[in-house]
Amino acid sequence: MSDDRNIDFVLRTVEKRDIRFVRLWFTDVLGTLKSFSISAEDLEEAFEEGIGFDGSSVEGFVPLEESDMLAIPDPTTFQILPWKSADGVSARVICDICTPHREPFEGDPRGCLRKQFATLEEKGYVANVGPRIEYFYFGDDKDPRFQQPLPIDYAGYFDLTSTDSSSGLRRSTTMMLERMSVPVEYTFHSSAPSQSAVELRYAEALTAADNIITARHVIRAVAHEHNLFASFMPKPLTDQSGSGMFLYSSLFDREGTNLFWGPKAGESAGAEAHLSDLASHYVAGILKYAPEFTLITNPTVNSYKRLTPDGEAPAYATWGVKNRTALVRIPMHKPGKHQSTRVELRSPDPAANPYLAIAAMLGAGLRGIEEGLPLPEQMNAELLSLSPAELARRGVVALPRTLGEAVERFQGSEAMHDIFGDHIVDYLAEAKRREWEEYCSVVSEWELQKYYAGI
Repeated sequence: MSDDRNIDFVLRTVEKRDIRFVRLWFTDVLGTLKSFSISAEDLEEAFEEGIGFDGSSVEGFVPLEESDMLAIPDPTTFQILPWKSADGVSARVICDICTPHREPFEGDPRGCLRKQFATLEEKGYVANVGPRIEYFYFGDDKDPRFQQPLPIDYAGYFDLTSTDSSSGLRRSTTMMLERMSVPVEYTFHSSAPSQSAVELRYAEALTAADNIITARHVIRAVAHEHNLFASFMPKPLTDQSGSGMFLYSSLFDREGTNLFWGPKAGESAGAEAHLSDLASHYVAGILKYAPEFTLITNPTVNSYKRLTPDGEAPAYATWGVKNRTALVRIPMHKPGKHQSTRVELRSPDPAANPYLAIAAMLGAGLRGIEEGLPLPEQMNAELLSLSPAELARRGVVALPRTLGEAVERFQGSEAMHDIFGDHIVDYLAEAKRREWEEYCSVVSEWELQKYYAGI
């Protein structure tokens, strides 16, 4: 459907449903959802000319002297919001951010992913992505910044018990998402107490990122309705597993054929996993550039409390079929279901900006294809239990262990400057370096217990 037809459909729907206000959504560079409302009468003008706003007030956009920006609504993202406000029925549209001259703004995360997706299309590839998002429900939504996390249940992985009080929340979330045309594959209770997961159905990369943004908002809205708080903090509980945002990806040609499947033949490292040569290069690219894009997929100090060698999350740039501690896992598919061949990136966490995280994954994979990178041998859990020195002798590269290390790897990467542009790289490096330095200067409860009386 052309943009003009999409716009006509939106305008007719707004009139037919008597929608008075439309919310324009976008994210800042850090991934925080931003929104402002316009009246339904101004929507047509917004499609044609955009709506101006002060970009200097948005994290990572522009300085005060260059503050004028335009939000251009994407009509394909129009959805009626599944909850009613005091003003009646309202809707949302996700926007692309442009300069006053209607040129794509280099600091727009959605525009960054759109550019990466377009590059793949030019080479004959269509990128599909399916995300699985883990998160926690905690009791009492009254300013959770000043409260200890209080789990609402103590159920475990896939548990169906009376103690899983979050099942109703997940059901309500699924119904709301599907009313917003965000199809849910399945939901379940995850491993830790009060931890849930939602897996969204595959979509083209840009739509997949839009769906993640929508899902995070809906999850929080449903929790708030029940006086609870939904947290996407990577590791809120010290003695429990953290939350990931696992990204499944595959490349198709224009005829809809999955290019990642290969016959189980040949001597390449990926043949055993039914990976084509193209898929093997794609995975090799992710392995090579993961240490450089980890700041994108794991953007907070807390992210690195999850990425530890003794945990279930990856700590090294490795791949495997059955090994869930690998950075990239190749899920098994049913016999004859070649179209479902995909790779799973397991390092991202739900604090990441999904537009940038998916752009990093696709950009690294594409570089692996263009450079013809060979896929190393897969690593099983037994090999990963070797000492860091032994792993290094085998050529296994560790992911950054701290936010500070991730910042340095990211800012010094030529590939990251190429994928994201100088604006996003320089802003993120500066902002996250300040965050790391602030964290390093704070005296923690652990330090007081460890050293206060014992030195």
